[in-house]
Amino acid sequence: MKIVLIRHAKVDYDWRKWSSARQFDADCEGYDRAPVLSGSYDVPEDDISRIYISSLQRTRDTARQIFGDKECISSELIDEVPLSSSIGLRNKMPLSFWNVTGRLQWWLNCRKQKEGRKQTFLRAALFVDMLVAKNEDCAVVTHGFFMHTLISVLKKQGFHIGETSLHYGNGQCIVAEI
Repeated sequence: MKIVLIRHAKVDYDWRKWSSARQFDADCEGYDRAPVLSGSYDVPEDDISRIYISSLQRTRDTARQIFGDKECISSELIDEVPLSSSIGLRNKMPLSFWNVTGRLQWWLNCRKQKEGRKQTFLRAALFVDMLVAKNEDCAVVTHGFFMHTLISVLKKQGFHIGETSLHYGNGQCIVAEI
């Protein structure tokens, strides 16, 4: 069984470099609604029988760029880990502050974030269990931060993973095989 993991295409969105909590939350929502840019992909398509995408439009648009009009199965189980401001500051803080503190809260399962690490791992495990039960080669178009969790769960299920990274580039492809 082979699973081709693909990070979605580059999103056409300019984040504010400095923002208040409210502005950062607005940017997170804006990013989720923004279109993707055209890109080129090096995806092994020969053995793929199904294509899974998240419920966010950027994965559908990416799948369309790669696979054309092939049918895609949408699943919220592989949505990006949601991010929101870590504290209700009116003062503007750098984008890196919001990203780091939000992901730290995610790691600590803090209720300020919409989802904690435990919930993310549960989603990923449910998705991988579904794929293993179907036992078919497939492509999964998902998100950069979520890919780390998904790869971790795949490894626990006995999959051999191709080259991993601390940061998955837009359109990057990782192959998991069992």
